[in-house]
Amino acid sequence: MNIDYIYKLPPEIDALLFYGVNNSNINTISNLYPTIKIIARGHTLKLTGKQEYINTLINNLNTLTQHALKHNTLTQTNIITVCRDNKDITNIQDNSLILYASDGKAIKARTPNQQALVDAFDKKDMMFAIGPAGTGKSYTAIALAVKALKEKQVRKIILSRPAVEAGEKLGFLPGDMRNKIDPYLQPLYDALQDMIPSYKLKEYLENGTIQIAPLAFMRGRTLNNAVVILDEAQNTLIPQIKMFLTRLGNNAKMIITGDLTQIDLPNTQKSGLKDAIQILQNVEHIAFIYFNKYDIVRHPLVQQIVDAYTQHEQQNKS
Repeated sequence: MNIDYIYKLPPEIDALLFYGVNNSNINTISNLYPTIKIIARGHTLKLTGKQEYINTLINNLNTLTQHALKHNTLTQTNIITVCRDNKDITNIQDNSLILYASDGKAIKARTPNQQALVDAFDKKDMMFAIGPAGTGKSYTAIALAVKALKEKQVRKIILSRPAVEAGEKLGFLPGDMRNKIDPYLQPLYDALQDMIPSYKLKEYLENGTIQIAPLAFMRGRTLNNAVVILDEAQNTLIPQIKMFLTRLGNNAKMIITGDLTQIDLPNTQKSGLKDAIQILQNVEHIAFIYFNKYDIVRHPLVQQIVDAYTQHEQQNKS
């Protein structure tokens, strides 16, 4: 005889982290317990099945919940190890960890392509992270840069992002160059504030450990001992991105992020990112990581929005 049981996750747990992107973790659990129907909503799991199987699942859910709370991660490997192999996971090493945030929370790669970017950072000097909004491209790039800085692998972080809306009128904006370009770099600042205490971030910005480098001011520089990030690279012109890429110096790494579906350039101008992908695709020591809608870790509605726009664009082309 089947029974219904309501399992409640602790309120402090990240439900998206526990369920996995697109409910991948819940799907894994369901596959391991095919006789139990699992419905996940909010912080609640409704379990329907035989009492003995539900009791076993509850014990394993308790273990997985404690692991997720302690390590701020839950992988499909963790689930299989607990639910199928009945093994302890308290001492399992997780290579998805990038660093700990300023509040002590672990920052980890949450999707396969985020993990691919983390892995590429260890092996390559230049990485292109390409994909739609919400996939964590920029956030993961910032985390990798901060980790390298904290571990003294590099001496500085250099951030750049094209100011497409301002164009040649950037000079008319009030303040110094940092004041002029700051609005365009706010998403990067938001990520930095998650990972570096405010007083330390202010110090880094003042002493040049973290630098703001508008594309127009990078000509002639050689960027040594740094992690250099170019965000929103789809809005660079061909000469701009060529100039940027050739600034790479000794003991330096570059991460270029962009979304080819959000090019804000006039129709008469080709995206520098699109051009660079075509030209550099087969160059050794350059990694290309292509994110997709399944990497979206924002609100679930974001994936539906991306899908709707993609379908609309395909219909207009046909």
